[in-house]
Amino acid sequence: MTTRFSAGIHGWLLLLPAAALLAAFTHFPAVATLVQSFRSSPKPNRPAAFVGLDNYRTLVEDPVFWQSAWNNVWYALGTIPLSIALALAMALAVNRGLRGRAFLRMAYFTPTVLPMIAVANIWLFFFTPQYGLLEQVTGLFGAPSHNWLGSPSTALACVIAVAVWKEAGFFMIFYLAALQQIPPVYAEAAAIEGASRWTYFRRIVFPLLMPTTLFVLVNAVINSFRLVDHIFVMTRGGPDNATSLVLFYLYEVGFKFWDTAYAAALTMVLLVVLGGIAIAQFGLLERRIHYR
Repeated sequence: MTTRFSAGIHGWLLLLPAAALLAAFTHFPAVATLVQSFRSSPKPNRPAAFVGLDNYRTLVEDPVFWQSAWNNVWYALGTIPLSIALALAMALAVNRGLRGRAFLRMAYFTPTVLPMIAVANIWLFFFTPQYGLLEQVTGLFGAPSHNWLGSPSTALACVIAVAVWKEAGFFMIFYLAALQQIPPVYAEAAAIEGASRWTYFRRIVFPLLMPTTLFVLVNAVINSFRLVDHIFVMTRGGPDNATSLVLFYLYEVGFKFWDTAYAAALTMVLLVVLGGIAIAQFGLLERRIHYR
């Protein structure tokens, strides 16, 4: 009993630095944000006061928040399936014995190592009216000039394209690592049985990739609510809030309008939504995962 108790104390002491950092920079800020969401924003001549659910009532009645939330839904629906599908396709392509395979892997992964601010500036050149690369290409086919980032009908699609280009290479690395862990005897057995490549992928490869898919999906969902750097550079939420996402609106409320209490309420709603989505993902996909 003494040895077991000493080992337990030793283990908790080893965990103490990491637990202290986690509590100081994750749990305490979350609790402080929750408390602040029930108070008013402090002013120079007016300290913060308890206001109950007033910030959440303001949130429910805020049209800009609902537009940002709706934009975020479309942004997530655009970035998540496209980036995952493109990452899987690229991983399958570079997993084969092709010439220049190392160069292709590097090319696919390069956007990931670039800062999002740099990526946004690169794509600004593509979308520049009249002079941008996209305008030059569409002009060859006689299409009229179009302000891609200045039009509400195309601005959100443009920032979705930037996010997919940035994220797909990152997710490809995880799929490539998972593909390389699949024993080649499975492919040999499928070939002996006369299975087509599509049948082999659908019945063997994809089920074995489900743990990686779950990991990638959770990260893709988080990124769809977290990545807003390119919004700052490319559109700043415009035109007419057409590209304003929840996190971008939260930043504006907290650091542009200095309404920290309302920003805390927005933060709590965002945390609850992301937590609910993560729990649903694990609950629905866990049954379909085949661990090796």
